Amino acid sequence: MATLVDPGTAVRKPPDAGGRALSRRRREALAGYAFVAPDLIGLIVFVGLPMVLALGLSLFSADGFGGYTFAGLDNFKQMADDTQLWESIKVTLTYMVTFVPLGFVISLGLALLVRDHFPGVGLVRTLFFLPHVISLVVVGVAWQFLLVDKQGAVPALLRPFGLGDVSFLGNPALALGSLVAISIWFLMGYQMLILLGGLKDIPKEYEEAARVDGASAWQRFRHVIWPLLRPTSFFVLVNSTVGAVTGLQAFDLVYVLTKGGPAGSTSTVVFYIYQQAFTFNNYGYAAALTTVVVGFLVVATGLMFGATKGGRFE
Repeated sequence: MATLVDPGTAVRKPPDAGGRALSRRRREALAGYAFVAPDLIGLIVFVGLPMVLALGLSLFSADGFGGYTFAGLDNFKQMADDTQLWESIKVTLTYMVTFVPLGFVISLGLALLVRDHFPGVGLVRTLFFLPHVISLVVVGVAWQFLLVDKQGAVPALLRPFGLGDVSFLGNPALALGSLVAISIWFLMGYQMLILLGGLKDIPKEYEEAARVDGASAWQRFRHVIWPLLRPTSFFVLVNSTVGAVTGLQAFDLVYVLTKGGPAGSTSTVVFYIYQQAFTFNNYGYAAALTTVVVGFLVVATGLMFGATKGGRFE
């Protein structure tokens, strides 16, 4: 005999769980896009749009006074015969291959030094990072005052050792080295904090287990710390490489300290581009140079990310 079921007591279907999950994911996605939107808009307006405009300007001969003449690829062809450009490229490469590894090693050493807690560790970290919060123009002026020939503080300190007459900024053999040293001093605190964050993410248990197994300090660093620090190290190296080519220290310090001299020994590519645009009013050629430099950095960075899988080296 069939049993009648009271409609009021019938089992109700639960709400659509899949629909609620989808709605929640949509809200989370919208929230994420809202957080990213300001940076994305700034990136498009202040980076993407100028790059597109520079690419368009590179096809013209522009004098900066309203005169535009279509030049096609002539600005790009001019680069092959520009001896000053190649000298600037040589200076930039020399600066990069010295600044990037030396700055990384010093920053990593500082990060290891201040990783563990000891009395005054916060003050030490602050002192190392302090140069980075100062304007690069102020840094350049201060170091120019310290290194001025014969009258600066540094020549005065070196005078007892017979080095008081050394010209750090006026000697082509020393000017670029001085620029590298000042750049490292300026950025080592910033890179130290990034590497310190990477070191703090490494579980202490791994090092303790290696210590119990009898591993030395070098073995613990080589087999435990360094492999786990590779993604952070990769970020620091890529960031410093890009900064060495187009960063503020590659222009601001050069402009304040040496203005590309003596004899072009510190004229980096970005400073040479500035000269072409604002000294010689060669805006089309400067835009072409900028396009090539940006394209080179994009390709090089992409290759580095692809070869190392974003610094994971897997």
